[in-house]
Amino acid sequence: MGDGVNGARPALAGVRILDFSSLLAGPISPLFLGMLGAEVIKVESRVRLEGMRRPPYAYDDPEQSPVYNSLNLNKLCVQLNLKEPAALELALRLVSVSDAVVENMRPGVMDRMGLGYDRLRQANPTIVMISGSSAGRHGPESSYPGYANVFNSLSGLGHLTGYPDAPPSELRDSIDARVGATSAFAVLTGLFHRRRTGEGGFIDLSASEALAMFGGEALMEYAMNGRVQHRRGNREPGMAPHGCYRCQGDDTWVTIAVENDTEWRALCRAVGREDWASDPRFADRLLRCRNQDALDEFLEGWTAKHTPEEAVRILQDAGVAAAPSMSSQDLAEDPHLRYRGVWQEIEHPVLGAQTVQAAPWKLSETPPTIRSAGPLIGQHNHHVFVELLGAPPEDVARWQEAGVIN
Repeated sequence: MGDGVNGARPALAGVRILDFSSLLAGPISPLFLGMLGAEVIKVESRVRLEGMRRPPYAYDDPEQSPVYNSLNLNKLCVQLNLKEPAALELALRLVSVSDAVVENMRPGVMDRMGLGYDRLRQANPTIVMISGSSAGRHGPESSYPGYANVFNSLSGLGHLTGYPDAPPSELRDSIDARVGATSAFAVLTGLFHRRRTGEGGFIDLSASEALAMFGGEALMEYAMNGRVQHRRGNREPGMAPHGCYRCQGDDTWVTIAVENDTEWRALCRAVGREDWASDPRFADRLLRCRNQDALDEFLEGWTAKHTPEEAVRILQDAGVAAAPSMSSQDLAEDPHLRYRGVWQEIEHPVLGAQTVQAAPWKLSETPPTIRSAGPLIGQHNHHVFVELLGAPPEDVARWQEAGVIN
């Protein structure tokens, strides 16, 4: 594995991850680990294309999926038709030279294919394996299939998200991203244990449980007080104003949050309405929370006369927390994010120049990197099977002809 920026050695240089995952929640974990310097080998097959290579992400050509590309940066890719016994043997040989395995199939699928943890540790006694699923490997709901909206519902976050007079809201991609980040943390923990003790281990990741931890306040309130939290839209107990307010223009908004009386008086001065500060309905935080409907109406009367950028500048200059509600276009063009190097351009062999997001952390000594675009299907068959595993090229050709590498 090569050095990173300015010759710095990546944090996970020398670590090899075998990636059997698909869709969105699964690939994010090895994506992050790859940015940190791990060598990630993704196992795919044309027999059943990876979900992000299929419609609506790609239609005529499975290589033309920008979403797949962004989720699989830095990875190598080999083809293995895991229905073939010879492909399973090759997969186990890859396990024997790897440090960790990531998969997010339904519980039991890897076992039925002959790639469960018990079999993997026969090939590599120190392997770390993480299996992600909707509700974990054991329990009455362990066999249930699930996607992001199901994880969201099972975690309790959906019940808390939305407006009081509306149904629970479905959260989708952001839910998968949180599950993936939790998975990366768990894999790092397993690798640390392995380095310290020489022992591998199995990680059973329940997506719904990983997300439930983000609802800690609601769980704590029920445990301690017997009260069930319900949806409250953009409002937050103890803070007022606290919400998203319409601005000048089409579908433009600004988010404003005020925590105390000092910030409230600063807001009143900034918007030129110091009379609000003396209004008895808004005299302190408790009264502002009780009279939020009137407060929101007044405040939106001011924000509607300004663009989000104007409103944010005026409020932030006064020390009031405010931010525009950013669209994807806003994010792509944001000068602050560009200054921080969040967006990087990389050349994809089919898609051409692609703008992708860099790692969300800045590490002074071991900076994360984007070294290559998402791989083509089987792009690294020769490198992995011949150069890494030492298979004769004629065997690789024979496996391809027999559909083992497919």
